[in-house]
Amino acid sequence: MSDDITIRVLLADDHPVVREGLCAMLESADGISVVGQASSGEEAVALAARLSPDIVLLDLRMGGMDGVEATGHVLRGSPGSKVVIVTTYESDADILRAVEAGASGYLLKGSSRQELINAVQSAARGETVLTPSLAPKLFRARAVETPPLSERETEVLRLVSQGLTNAEIGRRLFIGEATVKTHLLRAFRKLDVSDRTSAVITALERGLL
Repeated sequence: MSDDITIRVLLADDHPVVREGLCAMLESADGISVVGQASSGEEAVALAARLSPDIVLLDLRMGGMDGVEATGHVLRGSPGSKVVIVTTYESDADILRAVEAGASGYLLKGSSRQELINAVQSAARGETVLTPSLAPKLFRARAVETPPLSERETEVLRLVSQGLTNAEIGRRLFIGEATVKTHLLRAFRKLDVSDRTSAVITALERGLL
């Protein structure tokens, strides 16, 4: 595989054995080259700025700067890089923090060699990488972060998802059209969206409908 399509990877983990193991797995794949290794978040930030790797694999928990904090610094210092968190931790809060910091993915250290390689390749293509078992946790975490919709707001959004207009929803629920608009605007604020379609999609993604 030619150099211009080789995925350049930087590894950051405070355990040398883990770094070497990840390096060996990645180097065994065609089209992936490990261009640097860091033992701390601070070192990862400095190396990323100097090497501009395609992918930075960051451990979540390291002494000093942790993986989430390092993610933000890496992306500012090397805007072309993608960050994938690789960790043993799988709590809802940790996953959400990493994603909100700009990480392109979250992978458990128990993942197989092929899962690791696939994750690097997917992240390099601009895709979001998430160990399948973690997806429900991310959705739950996002739902916790969202102020709960009232029963009426949920009802209105459900009818919107069925294609009903505000006037039709008002007739269905025996309320005025202005009241329907008020419920929608409140739902928009809670979901941090600005239109009906986005509200429905966001509510569905977060398991609110």
